[in-house]
Amino acid sequence: MQSGKVIIIGGGIGGLSAAIALNNKGFSVEVLERSSGLHSSVFGVGIIQPNNALRALDMIGCADACIEAGYSTRAWGMQLDAAGHETRQMPGAVAENSHLPPMNGLTRPKLHEILTRKAVESGASIRYGTRYRSLQPNENGVVVHLEDGTSLDADIVVGADGTYSQTRKYVFDQDIGPVYNGQSAFRMNIPRTVPGFGEIDRIILQHAPHGMAGYVPIGPDLAYMFLNSSWPAGTRLEEHELAPALRERLQGFGGLTGYVRDNFVHDGNEIVFRPIEWMIVPPPWHKDRIVLIGDAAHAFLPHLGQGAAQAIEDGIVLAECLAEDATCEQAFKRYIDRRYERCRMVIQGCVDIGEWEKGHLPDFDNIATTQRIMETLLAPI
Repeated sequence: MQSGKVIIIGGGIGGLSAAIALNNKGFSVEVLERSSGLHSSVFGVGIIQPNNALRALDMIGCADACIEAGYSTRAWGMQLDAAGHETRQMPGAVAENSHLPPMNGLTRPKLHEILTRKAVESGASIRYGTRYRSLQPNENGVVVHLEDGTSLDADIVVGADGTYSQTRKYVFDQDIGPVYNGQSAFRMNIPRTVPGFGEIDRIILQHAPHGMAGYVPIGPDLAYMFLNSSWPAGTRLEEHELAPALRERLQGFGGLTGYVRDNFVHDGNEIVFRPIEWMIVPPPWHKDRIVLIGDAAHAFLPHLGQGAAQAIEDGIVLAECLAEDATCEQAFKRYIDRRYERCRMVIQGCVDIGEWEKGHLPDFDNIATTQRIMETLLAPI
């Protein structure tokens, strides 16, 4: 197509990355974000950026800013037993001749600031507090009817509106939604240097009967701690329940996690608790001139830190295909051909790791699986 007006529904990681990539290819881009401001749609505490995510960010001019704002590691990580003794090293994977580290961690607000700034610099328009009422495809594109009664014309609409996407219903007749994997995750920020245990300078995993605890550096002085553990479907915890519930689930952990439990887990206001859900919709991810990216097409479990990475890659690949192919149909088909199997492989690996963490795959090697997938993801996107 090489040019045209693109409206992106959703101003999250995938939507902003797509906006940058599409603007760089000569498209006119407008992002519609229903939240009222930059950080109002940012959930969670920190985010993992593996080498393939940094490579994708480098392609849209954002990797250096992320590395400067976060904390880069020299290796992917290590695994500890329940008592806190090291059992395995996790080297991670770096593309040949890459100047980028195996992993970078940073806070979600910082990432959104970086992507938003770059999107605006590239020429994208971002409208906050904007919801659409309906999408009306026609032979020339899509009319986007907004809730305020006005409408916008677009050559293409990109649905980047998350796991519970409203845009998805314009692509699929059947109702498609995420699946709960049986785990929920606690997350909270802690200092990157822990007295008696030194610096958290890479991902640290610690496995015990009640789940998998982990630590990720996300800034010079900051890390986040997580715990993936089994919960009945539909479990929700009130703020006053969060700290006691997390401390209870961390019983049986010694070493680093035991210290964190006893010294940092006090205030429910500092703890995030979310169910772990996943989904990958069947191809094609498009209908007429409406196409899905990111969590609207594939919601990742957090076990490999690939959710944001794959959303960023989606935006880059979609922009390349639209710029290079003569028609939208050709571009969308090539986009799916390049993206579906890659995303499916990662999601299956995450599902398997989750089952192992729950004790259902006793002979499964989570470290070998992680390494294999990280190396596979170094292939061109």
